[in-house]
Amino acid sequence: MSPVLKSILYAALVSLAAPASAAEFVAKLASQDPPTTAKHRGLLKAAALVKERTKGAVEIQVFPSSQLGGGREMGEGVQLGTLEMMITPASFLGGFNPAVSIFDVPYVFPTDREQSRKLREGRLGQAVLESFRKRGFEPIALWSGGRKQLTSNKPLNNISAIAGQRFRVMDSKILIGQFSALGASAIVLPFGELYTALQTGVIDAQENPLDIIQKMKFFEVQKNLLVTDHGAIIECILASPRFMQRLPAAHRDAVRAAFREVAPEVDRGKEADAQESLAFFKTAGLNVRIAGEAERAKLRAIVYPSGRDAYLAQAGAEGKALIALYEKELKALAKK
Repeated sequence: MSPVLKSILYAALVSLAAPASAAEFVAKLASQDPPTTAKHRGLLKAAALVKERTKGAVEIQVFPSSQLGGGREMGEGVQLGTLEMMITPASFLGGFNPAVSIFDVPYVFPTDREQSRKLREGRLGQAVLESFRKRGFEPIALWSGGRKQLTSNKPLNNISAIAGQRFRVMDSKILIGQFSALGASAIVLPFGELYTALQTGVIDAQENPLDIIQKMKFFEVQKNLLVTDHGAIIECILASPRFMQRLPAAHRDAVRAAFREVAPEVDRGKEADAQESLAFFKTAGLNVRIAGEAERAKLRAIVYPSGRDAYLAQAGAEGKALIALYEKELKALAKK
């Protein structure tokens, strides 16, 4: 059975099993994160706001932990209209929309969180969101999913120590190029296999936000942590055009407004989780090192050009326009 048919069948079964609702419009929202995350809490709050502001007419039911499939199944379901809404990192959506992979480019977001928020919510973020519309998605909002850091069984005492190590990456040419530029090997591996691969030495190292490193217990099989903030995970909230077109205009506005309104709270929650995880790692026996701004600038000088070029190769003229917009916006922010 094809992944598309599996997704349709699963969505149908979940729909049959779901409790009856008095709402006029019911949307299933698929998420890959467990219920313990700031993202999940944000989804529940946005859903509650939508229900309140539409006086119960629109109900959004959140299905965490990949209950409705992985990134590909979710995307296909939303395009086909068998799934009403989804949230997933941009890294999983490049196959549907090459333009969104600009968020995979290392150090595309500055260390300063406020500048990053302005980039995400400003002209750049809106342009990326709009790029989904012609690909069968109704764009809703972009949320922060945290910053990626490096862990390894081998030393990470300086940039040159990264060379020769084997890092697990998601299936992205940009991320593969990121480690190639540093002289390391990049190995594409499903997330579910990562702990065992680290434990058995199939790979040496990986990149993920601090809270994910803790929740997935990677610290049990890794000795060294280097905080670099080199990659930002951007969560894309997308809806089925078929579902959104069924809603009255006021209800559509309520859905968009609720998810965008909750974004700052999710930001704060992710940052708080990261800081709690960092404090935990310092007491858990890991060799924790935080890269300073000079080291981060040196890293960016190596990995940003390779990531940008890989992105341009896959996103064409659309990508070129987005990179130009990004660099213009970043320059303007730096002057403020």
